[in-house]
Amino acid sequence: MHTIYLAIPCYNEKEVLPETSRQLKEKMFSLINDKKISPNSRIVFIDDGSKDNTWEIISSLHQSDPIFQGIKLSHNKGHQNALLAGLMTLKDRCDAVISLDADLQDDINAFDEMIDKFEDGCEIVYGVRSARKTDTFFKKTTAEGFYKLMNAMGVETVYNHADYRLMSRKALCGLAEFKEVNLFLRGIIPMIGYKSDSVYYERHERLAGESKYPLKKMLAFAMEGITSLSIKPIRLITELGVAIFGVSVIMLIYILVRHFMGATIEGWSSIAVSVWAIGGLQLLAIGIIGEYLGKIYLETKQRPRFIIETFLNDDSSK
Repeated sequence: MHTIYLAIPCYNEKEVLPETSRQLKEKMFSLINDKKISPNSRIVFIDDGSKDNTWEIISSLHQSDPIFQGIKLSHNKGHQNALLAGLMTLKDRCDAVISLDADLQDDINAFDEMIDKFEDGCEIVYGVRSARKTDTFFKKTTAEGFYKLMNAMGVETVYNHADYRLMSRKALCGLAEFKEVNLFLRGIIPMIGYKSDSVYYERHERLAGESKYPLKKMLAFAMEGITSLSIKPIRLITELGVAIFGVSVIMLIYILVRHFMGATIEGWSSIAVSVWAIGGLQLLAIGIIGEYLGKIYLETKQRPRFIIETFLNDDSSK
């Protein structure tokens, strides 16, 4: 039997943790009783610098039952860094880690199939949504557009997959080789390249509280993913520059022909439009280049992606 750990990033999740912990404990004991996983398997909550009493709840859960463990980050570092902190801390303690969000919108009954595929030799098993029935039209449209945009920009992702996945110890060691500060795990993990597969499930409504990814954060997340893993936007600027140069040559020839034909007229409309269009494109180009320069700046500083303040584990409960 394999030892399986669950890694669950948490940020201000006091409203969902009591029910989340109950359901996960029930599921884990069911898997243990069915001899699908080892009794040494654990549920690990990663507190990403929560401002409510999330950590107090995690500590209480750990004291009440050793199946619960907790990792507390010293400062809020964002969902991706919190998840990475959990994965890197747990990779040498188990055979595989299943990551999921604390709101349990991801169907925990998919654990069984994930573990089966892991036992069949898959190093990474992705949890993929089979449908988006619970999403609004706007959410569904923007989410599907997100994956299409990422793939168009050259970022390899698994369609309709977020961060619900199983990763073996071998895959986690492969992930540890990626040292970048600007994290986009949905794009990095497919680059590991080991044998992988997917399981499909229907997503539930959030247990309580509000989504931690409103539209503004989703747009920032998309920008992070594109600029962290692809240089295609810069190439698009080059291609656009070549196209505009070609148009300018054509316009130059046209103006000269009209001049020698004596058909030129004075006017400001075409000049104004040209100035605004070229100026806007230049600002856009500078902004995209600046985004890449900013990421290079952060990478060269080599700041830690996370700092763990406390780790409640089997040793600390003795």
